[in-house]
Amino acid sequence: MSIVILGDNFTFPEGNAATNRVYTYARGFIENNINTTVINFRNDYMENGNGTIEDIQYFHPINRKKRNKYFVIRNWFKFVKYLNTVIIIRKINRENKVKAIIVYTKTLSTHLFSYFLAKLIGAKLIIENSEHPLRDYQSGNINKLIGRLKFWIKLKTFDGILLITKQLIKFYNTKLHNEKKILLVPSTVDPKRFTAEKSNTLPYKYIGYFGSLNFERDNVDLILSAFASICDRQKNIDLVLGGWLEVDKDVLTDLIKSLKIESRVHILGYISRLEITQYIIDSQILVLVRSNDKYTEVSFPSKLTEYLATGNPVIATAVSEIAEFISDHKNGFLIRPGSTEELAEKMEYIINNYERATEIAKNGKKLTDTVFNNVFQAKQIIKFIETL
Repeated sequence: MSIVILGDNFTFPEGNAATNRVYTYARGFIENNINTTVINFRNDYMENGNGTIEDIQYFHPINRKKRNKYFVIRNWFKFVKYLNTVIIIRKINRENKVKAIIVYTKTLSTHLFSYFLAKLIGAKLIIENSEHPLRDYQSGNINKLIGRLKFWIKLKTFDGILLITKQLIKFYNTKLHNEKKILLVPSTVDPKRFTAEKSNTLPYKYIGYFGSLNFERDNVDLILSAFASICDRQKNIDLVLGGWLEVDKDVLTDLIKSLKIESRVHILGYISRLEITQYIIDSQILVLVRSNDKYTEVSFPSKLTEYLATGNPVIATAVSEIAEFISDHKNGFLIRPGSTEELAEKMEYIINNYERATEIAKNGKKLTDTVFNNVFQAKQIIKFIETL
């Protein structure tokens, strides 16, 4: 038995939160003795598009290292990508029967192609969905109509769906009326990835934020403002930001300058998955600040489970279903959305009471051995697939 994870909502082997979710699924399946293959269906140009990492075999079927200057040739390779994927899938199926294709995409063409592949080899088609399906279709009547049409087509062409929150399940239940096709899979993490000892990656203690660097969904500006309010009193700790830069860098650096904290804030930008793991481990405090809106409410930040796995004190915003798992001062630290003052207070409390804060963090870490554990959740997915 084998499982294929296919999609264009992630890059592989390096990438963002979606990539991490794919990793945890794949590693979890492998730990449960299920052969797993990842197919990166994006039209990216990569030096090493095919290979094996952490026992996960992966393919990049467009198989191009650089962009061709001719439009016709570029589109020919996009067509060949589909043929290459059929060949890859059939080969995997011959060697080890594919029980399910898990598709991770927002694109209807990729979804329908995955449906065709599943029918071709007699596998189940499972949708992975960590966001509201209509999130990107909120403006303009035509755009809204397209979003609803795509959603309706997907509802008619899958065998099961993996949803990250109860709120998403509630939404799908009103449309699907078949609970047997739905499985709740909370944010997953491979805790073994965060077992390394602390090192000296940076020559100073620091509060860390690692994720999308933006001022909207992930309120990095709020983190900066909170840190600015305590940095004169807390001179022995800095702030480190690492991840995808989604706001103009000049806007980010201008805010840092206006807060007069240039010497205490360090922007790493994008770093590899292996490197960022050590930076997360080496943090004294880890911070996750999210805005509060109806689309945030149905999602769940994967970085929270990674933070918890380190055993470092974690500060998070009480949005989505975070408060169902994290209790303030019991297994983590919670603040209200948008509260710079509460974030600053929590930072300072942890710094001044670090021994107590690390005891609290140990309780948070226990969640990554149970409910958020990727091996445990992969086992639930396997059972779910067998019932479809």
